[in-house]
Amino acid sequence: MAALKSLVDFQLKNATDLSQLLEKEKTAIAARISKDIESLAKEKVTLISQLQQTDQRIGSHPDVSTLTDDPELSTLVDQIRSIVHDCQQANLINGEALARAQLSFNKLNNLMQQSQGKIGMTYDSGVKHKTFQP
Repeated sequence: MAALKSLVDFQLKNATDLSQLLEKEKTAIAARISKDIESLAKEKVTLISQLQQTDQRIGSHPDVSTLTDDPELSTLVDQIRSIVHDCQQANLINGEALARAQLSFNKLNNLMQQSQGKIGMTYDSGVKHKTFQP
């Protein structure tokens, strides 16, 4: 039973850490700090992997039925489920924000490329354009 409680506590810690990490990721996306976004994404993958592995260990534990029988463990499991659900929602929102930021970057990049192409263009006195040769 103590081993199961330890696994549930570890699961709660990982879920809480993931929740906090997603808040940091949200801030990094809003500030468009790419190196932070990348490092947080790596940390996120590690935490999700730990959550999955711990979930499997809990699921195969011989005392797994006590998760519903024991009021203390049942409360912890409900708390973990709630945090993980909130994390899933936050992750979706962060993903959408990241996609919007990427789209904005692509549009800006395209505009920059178009304007660089036009910088080399000038007009002669007959209002015909010709390529500017510096």
